Amino acid sequence: MAETIAARQEKPTVSRPMRQGKLRSIYLSRWFYLMMIPGLVYYALFHYAPMMGALIAFQDYNLMKGIWGSPWVGFDNFRVIFDNPEFIRIMRNTLLISIYKIVGSMVPDVILALMLNEVRVRWFKRVVQTITYGPYFLSWVIVYGLAFSFLAPGSGLISTFVRDMGWGSIDLLTNKDFFRPLLVLTEIWKNTGFGAIIYLAALASINQELYEAAVVDGAGRWRQLWHITLPGIRDVFVLLLIIRIGGILDAGFDQVFIFLNARVYDVGDIVDTWVYRYGFERLEFGVAAAMGVFKSVIGLVLVIGANRLAKKMGGSGIW
Repeated sequence: MAETIAARQEKPTVSRPMRQGKLRSIYLSRWFYLMMIPGLVYYALFHYAPMMGALIAFQDYNLMKGIWGSPWVGFDNFRVIFDNPEFIRIMRNTLLISIYKIVGSMVPDVILALMLNEVRVRWFKRVVQTITYGPYFLSWVIVYGLAFSFLAPGSGLISTFVRDMGWGSIDLLTNKDFFRPLLVLTEIWKNTGFGAIIYLAALASINQELYEAAVVDGAGRWRQLWHITLPGIRDVFVLLLIIRIGGILDAGFDQVFIFLNARVYDVGDIVDTWVYRYGFERLEFGVAAAMGVFKSVIGLVLVIGANRLAKKMGGSGIW
């Protein structure tokens, strides 16, 4: 009994210095915490507060009644989604387009970065970077305009050339077999330069002494690439891959929406374009919100799974 009383008496004397130390540490870092406030406010207002809109997924939402006045319908909106005959088709299109983009865009990013890393003429390297990075600043509307000027039936540069050569007429913009490759090609042309910059930053962080030691050991450029360069950017590649996997149900709404037309709906209609039709054309906001919640849950599961898989394979993952 006496020992218990003694322990209770000693506890405040131990915790008080610790509390004072924490307060002192916070005070000494007060300016850092002060600089964190704008970022925290931004995320609270524009990222966490809008999550209240997820309640619409469980309501028969009415614009006049608002979130708190609309009747609750439980999981009826989710039943509308899963019972919809278009659900399987839009999910298949979304997954295929996303996978094509992941493979077709991340690999060229790495290849371009590796090629630029081997260039020793600085002015030439800067020119190539500027040319490849420029399209990133163009909107998808402009990109579609360029594609239309080349591929438009009857008036496009390529279609006119094919017709004048006597090879017949082509209509690639409305061709189901060419729609997905067209999305991937325009994605590569627009974003490869930006993706390469990320890998170039990772390449710049590799210790140059490793290359010097490899040269002393007699390793050529290919050996250095395989044993030093690629392992040096592996963590960055895995990080970007996990992020892309988490957004696999996005598939790039702005690009697909602009390129989509009635003739390619079977292969080009994705989740986001379906949500757009339900939310803005049919004004069924509850169903559209339910699909958004479904996408978020799937994305969270995929990110967690991909992160664990990356760690099991020896990578660092995201966290």
